[in-house]
Amino acid sequence: MEKEHLVIGVDYGTDSVRSILVNAADGREIASAVFYYPRWKDGLYCHPAENRFRQHPLDYIEGLEQTILSCLSQAGPAATRHVRAISVDTTGSSPVAVDETGAPLGLLPAFRDNPNALFILWKDHTAVREAAAINAHATRFTTNYLRYVGGIYSSEWFWAKLLHILRVDDNVRKACHSWVEHCDWIPFLLTGSRNVRDMRRSVCAAGHKALWAKDFGPYPATGRPGEGGLPPDEFFATLDPLLKGFTTRLYTETYTSDQPAGTLSPEWAARLGLSTTVIVGVGAFDAHMGAVGGQIEPYHLSKVMGTSTCDMLVAPLDEVKDRLVKGICGQVPGSVIPGMMGMEAGQSAFGDAYAWFRNLLAWPLQQLLPGSAASPVIAPEISGLIDRIIPELSRQAADLNLSEDGPVALDWLNGRRTPDANQLLKGAITGLSLGTDAPQIFHSIAEATCFGAKSIVDRFISEGIPVKGLIGLGGVAKKSPFIMQMMADIMDRPIRIHASEQTCALGAAMFAATAAGLYPKVEDAMSAIGQGFDATYTPDPGRTTLYAQRYLGYQALGQFVESTTQQL
Repeated sequence: MEKEHLVIGVDYGTDSVRSILVNAADGREIASAVFYYPRWKDGLYCHPAENRFRQHPLDYIEGLEQTILSCLSQAGPAATRHVRAISVDTTGSSPVAVDETGAPLGLLPAFRDNPNALFILWKDHTAVREAAAINAHATRFTTNYLRYVGGIYSSEWFWAKLLHILRVDDNVRKACHSWVEHCDWIPFLLTGSRNVRDMRRSVCAAGHKALWAKDFGPYPATGRPGEGGLPPDEFFATLDPLLKGFTTRLYTETYTSDQPAGTLSPEWAARLGLSTTVIVGVGAFDAHMGAVGGQIEPYHLSKVMGTSTCDMLVAPLDEVKDRLVKGICGQVPGSVIPGMMGMEAGQSAFGDAYAWFRNLLAWPLQQLLPGSAASPVIAPEISGLIDRIIPELSRQAADLNLSEDGPVALDWLNGRRTPDANQLLKGAITGLSLGTDAPQIFHSIAEATCFGAKSIVDRFISEGIPVKGLIGLGGVAKKSPFIMQMMADIMDRPIRIHASEQTCALGAAMFAATAAGLYPKVEDAMSAIGQGFDATYTPDPGRTTLYAQRYLGYQALGQFVESTTQQL
């Protein structure tokens, strides 16, 4: 391969979008840029008390343009001639209502400030009632349409969010022609398509969140399943008449991310200073591409640890066969690596749990001191103190003498994603006394996030899927030795930390190189572009034994909270 082949990986996270410019021959990162969503940063269109989290498409568009232009500027004018492809990953399920042209309704003047016309972020839980209705409804059918998503449909996913928006907003319902995932819309935008039917939908998003499967639909006059598709219209129409016929405005075909979605449109080529021959790859979710960027291996759980976690596991199709893992976020052939089964799990709060406790402790600093949030400008020294809270808590928590009777917490502060999705569940802390201090509470919260991770591994193993190793990716994995050592101790397994700071964007770059034909398959791109591992945390046998006892307390507390929630 010629050394001047460059590819761009774009990673849309919860708070920001990151782009990297990579040499496709050896993985050398030439430039990177980050854009923090301004409307999201200002808290617009969100209502955390109601679990409503929405993002404006303009944040995405502005971030896309500015980060790519910044990367190209850093690389110098000659770089633009050598860019071969762009691929994108996003959070998910983060869908939006679009018109027939595929434009999000939030870009239209009539809807620009309507939260229901914006992207419904992954962490939005306003569709809890709709998810419960889908789960109850599915039991009435001979065919189990939830079998490939772990048997439980989540309020974080495609159909629950669509039904909720259709129910609560008449204007959006009338204008909504189709329903589109963020990871599918960005490639559609870049290629300049003007008909939503031309959108190449990702098998990753379709299979894990929208109930698409090889042995569902399309349903011809015979009623027999075709080569792949969504459940039949009857399933949705009998759930709620508002969904009648909606599948005809969606899709039957899906695509793996090693395939091109098209080429850069003249408009976007001009905006970015690139050629219209630049390939745009099919999109996918961040954790799926992150697992590839982090050089996932069969039966090794790849954990992307940020505000939440997404855990990916791949296995050969001929070994998984017909085995179904209950209570996870789906298993879809080709959703991570084409030709392999991709399995997804995760936790709804991970870094968010630590941030919640930090913000709780920072309340006096933010509200009561001169120059705090109550004043027009936050003093730099106050901001600096807030930034030091978690590092100092981590240092002191690491020095605690671990005992069986310390505080025990649950990590369900944003509900439970897996195993067995239940977004009604809440976090809890027990075992407090007047002598309990902040480092002890922080330790229990960090411990709970690791216990939640262990419960996912336990579920895979109990369902017949071995977990041979752990791979740590993302901000928490790179920045917190305290939590990573705790993870290794609780899991009783080593955890390798990938060297890349941007595994999701790097994975997108690997897929871009493959979609452009620079590599025959993404595994080859992984070998050539991958950056390897720079740390390994191994279990401490003494602490592993004690954590095993404390894990029993976590499980007991979880059973109590869940039983109490069900009675309410």
